[in-house]
Amino acid sequence: MADPVIIVPYDVEWPRLFSSLGKALRTALGETALRIDHIGSTAVPGLDAKPIIDVQISVADLEPLDAYRPSIEGLGFVWRADNPDRTQRYFRERPGARRTHIHVRRFGSWSEQVALLFRDYMRAHPVDAGRYGELKRGLAAAYRDDRLAYTESKSTFIWGIMAQADRWSQDTGWQPAPSDA
Repeated sequence: MADPVIIVPYDVEWPRLFSSLGKALRTALGETALRIDHIGSTAVPGLDAKPIIDVQISVADLEPLDAYRPSIEGLGFVWRADNPDRTQRYFRERPGARRTHIHVRRFGSWSEQVALLFRDYMRAHPVDAGRYGELKRGLAAAYRDDRLAYTESKSTFIWGIMAQADRWSQDTGWQPAPSDA
């Protein structure tokens, strides 16, 4: 049985946890990692979330995998070859370790940029982040034991936010801030 979906209040330790991991990844990957960023809900101050640190590593090319896989695995993460998303390479924590998702994406790709734009928009719009937190708490209660249904049920809200984020990016000339690590 999969882990239940549990949403917890924002934890001020999440940025520190990312910072420690980001430094280790930067040391291990060096210039192979063009960016290392804290993404996802734990990267948005005040946003309730599943207590999972999401890290995005931006690389020049996804292949060859050997350019970064041994370094990430050397820090205790497991490559998930079964990940169906071809726009990224995905790593997870070893069994028993703190829940962490590492998304390796091609620098400048749509999938890389959308993760950064969503994060930055939510950071700049705390009312929308609060609405998202409320939605996630309700969906977690409804779909506690069905992660897929939980994730799919957020889609309409997320794409609505992305439409707003797109307009915001045009109005502000948004560009991603410098790499987090």
